[in-house]
Amino acid sequence: MLYAILCYNDEAAVGGWSKEHDDKIMADLLAVQKPLVEAGKMGPVARLMPTTAATTLRKTAGEPLVLDGPFAETKEQFLGFYVIDAESLEEVVQVVRDLSEANPGMGSYEIRPVRDFFPGAAKT
Repeated sequence: MLYAILCYNDEAAVGGWSKEHDDKIMADLLAVQKPLVEAGKMGPVARLMPTTAATTLRKTAGEPLVLDGPFAETKEQFLGFYVIDAESLEEVVQVVRDLSEANPGMGSYEIRPVRDFFPGAAKT
């Protein structure tokens, strides 16, 4: 079963990290990812640009509106995601525990099973 792990945090706090601190966190996260890659369980991973770079298409009764920004009403923003192939939800929960230890501070991880996966669509 494929699972998506959606990563949320306060982007102002994460964006305020020094380059050295950010590099350390990324190295720690890569250490968590390495055994998943070696086991063939790691799918796509993405770190998103800040919400200030986002564009939203909002459906309306008329023509859709294209707006600057994500317009999410939340204190935490969606910062990135992982896709992993796991035997069970318990396995994914352990991966998320490891990721959260490697990335200290507040924030949350949402785990969702992936219903459809179209690998050819990702190629450009």
